[in-house]
Amino acid sequence: MLRLLGAHIVRRPWLFLVAALVLVLDALLLGADLPDRLGNGGTTDPGSESARVQRVLEAHYPEQQPNLVLLVSVPEGAQVDDRAFAAQGAALAERLAFEKPVVGVVSYWQTGLAELRSHDGRQAVVAARIEGDEKQARAALEELAPRFRGEQGETGEKGERGERGEKGGLTVRITGQLAVQNEIQSTVAEDLARSELIALPLTLIVLVWVFGGVLAAALPVLVGLVTVLATGAVLRIITGFTDVSVFAQNLTTALGLGLAIDYALLIVRRFREELDAGLLPGEAVLRTVRTAGRTVLFSAMTVAVALAAMLVFPLYFLRSLAYAGITVVLVSALTALTVLPAVLALLGRRVDALTVRRRGRADAPPPKGRVTELVMRRAPLVTVAVTGILLVLGLPFLGARFGTADHRQLPAASESRIAQETLREDFDDLPEGSIPVLLRTGGATSSSSSSSSTTTSSDARATTERIAGKLSALAGVTRVESSAGTYRDGVRSEVPSPADSGRRTAGYDLLTVVAEDDTAATSAAHQELVGQLREAAGSDGASVGGPAAEVVDSKAAIGRGLVPALAFILVGTLVLVFLMTGSLALPLLTIALNGLSLTAMFGAVVWVFQEGGLSGLLGFTATGDVEATLPVLMFCVAFGLSMDYGVFLVARIKEHFDRTGDHRESVMHGMRTTGGLITAAAVVLSVVFVSIGLSRITNTKMLGLGVALAVLVDALVVRTLLVPAVLALLGRRAWWAPAPLRRIHRRLGLREEPEPLAPESAASPESAASPASPASPDGPERTPHDRAPAAL
Repeated sequence: MLRLLGAHIVRRPWLFLVAALVLVLDALLLGADLPDRLGNGGTTDPGSESARVQRVLEAHYPEQQPNLVLLVSVPEGAQVDDRAFAAQGAALAERLAFEKPVVGVVSYWQTGLAELRSHDGRQAVVAARIEGDEKQARAALEELAPRFRGEQGETGEKGERGERGEKGGLTVRITGQLAVQNEIQSTVAEDLARSELIALPLTLIVLVWVFGGVLAAALPVLVGLVTVLATGAVLRIITGFTDVSVFAQNLTTALGLGLAIDYALLIVRRFREELDAGLLPGEAVLRTVRTAGRTVLFSAMTVAVALAAMLVFPLYFLRSLAYAGITVVLVSALTALTVLPAVLALLGRRVDALTVRRRGRADAPPPKGRVTELVMRRAPLVTVAVTGILLVLGLPFLGARFGTADHRQLPAASESRIAQETLREDFDDLPEGSIPVLLRTGGATSSSSSSSSTTTSSDARATTERIAGKLSALAGVTRVESSAGTYRDGVRSEVPSPADSGRRTAGYDLLTVVAEDDTAATSAAHQELVGQLREAAGSDGASVGGPAAEVVDSKAAIGRGLVPALAFILVGTLVLVFLMTGSLALPLLTIALNGLSLTAMFGAVVWVFQEGGLSGLLGFTATGDVEATLPVLMFCVAFGLSMDYGVFLVARIKEHFDRTGDHRESVMHGMRTTGGLITAAAVVLSVVFVSIGLSRITNTKMLGLGVALAVLVDALVVRTLLVPAVLALLGRRAWWAPAPLRRIHRRLGLREEPEPLAPESAASPESAASPASPASPDGPERTPHDRAPAAL
């Protein structure tokens, strides 16, 4: 396949480039509205108990599920109860209620509820729900917000003055779950554009240093841009069938630039090696596609396996990132194997144009690997020391606490975050994270002359009273509000109010459990209380929902998916590395060392982002927990990238071992010939991920900086020190495999066979006269080993 591909590229390079240009232009048009079609949720299990409760609440109790909050303030010295301001507040709430997508409007001026008024009397709350799915609700908010935000005139119209020219007295700030999510999404989009502006010039500078020339350095960047644009178009198509998270854009940019540049580094470097070895450009492209192209394909498969593991989880946040990751890996490999060789075929030796520094020839003797020699002589000490340090760095992860994102993800100056924190600080009686408990009554709520209906209604009321009393007696519960009244410490303390009658509807009865803990709605105390509520009322058919329950159910879903996800990664990795090496020990070693390279990342996640170790320096607010889905995402991405570098190194070691049979020298050769490539690739990839990590959103910052740390640790510590040390300890045992597996590898293994160049030389007129061809009387005679293409 690769030989045929290379031959077609050499014959018709312009055809491939024109096709690529057409596809890129189509991708630009198709992916233009991608940001508007992405979601900011997906961290809950749609089949969980909390998700079922949420669907019922949205359908039958919209006033209990407000996603839009207007925080209304009056001038200093005034009160929200003043007649003039009360009239304006009531008019504001009424105007909001008449907006088409808005339901369940509840305001302080309508209800007089103390919890909707600040303790100083200068602020009040108007809460409502915008109907529709995530995208519809966000579009409605963007249309409503400009009309309700800021100063409001006496007539309720936005502006500096009312209808009679009097200065408006109400100031409105918009917050709530929907506003927070919308602001997170817009901030992510802005930060992504900024990170691209940072990453591309820095990446180009690094590549100019690596290649010594501007033109050669620009080619990997070109591949990266094509990959990002093409992946965006594919994601736009996927949004027509399923939900895709906004964080997929970040992953697309980071992996698209990173992997495409990695693969392009490999292709361009091999092409220059072949030119230095005496091949003409056509032959050099053929050899490069067949050899380095095989490594690119193998690397892409290993990375895709790691990312595909996220498909086993039911949370669309992880599933959509799997779609994005798999797409970007395949597109980057395809671009590196088609567009880049076509450009190289046209450029030929002009690839070294615009040189800024001299470079050594690729066929020059490799430098001595003094560090590798020292590491292999002190292999036991290096192995123990490095392993110990990495394990110590990972210890903080043992204290990880998992939660979900809230308004504290946003920058401190954002409107919705400021308003949300004002609600927590200035509204003393506003319950933080009340927990809904849903009971099925099993019948209609209207009165009936039928005795059976009366009995059913009476039984349902008795059940509500019994469960409300039981739940109110639990430790950590302040009160339980129900259609039967308010219960405290197991007994009814308040008779039902007229508003409580709305709790029983459509075959359901809603109880609201108010917790003693007044911290975040998803705190550890709230999560523990969810478990107690389910244990106490689950046998009675009650279902518990709310933010804390969603976190509990999400963690349970992730826990159920971890074993099959890890099994998928491990089995896939074992099979692929075995097919490449024919060894049973090397795949196991690869998995162990890849996992060890991630310990520093996970330890840093807890120490920095959960505990706030560097919160001041990095500019974020530590929340005391970690988004439950992010460690899964970071593991899959970082593990896949570690496999990428592992493939580069093991392939070169395997090639030399097959040729010489000298294990120690093969390790030395592999380290010498791939050390610069892996270091350059790691620097480029870390630049891309650090630029993503400069985001103002905490979770994006954690993803970018965490993966950048993992990449650097893997390339500079694990590949440089631990891999040669462990291979020195194993010796030739590293290549051991049982006889049945050796037979399988001989039949199915992925390896290069020495083949004559003559059949391929015909693919290019210029290659027929290549002085490096074995058929050329003037060229140097080559042995079969010389003709065997290198793995890189």
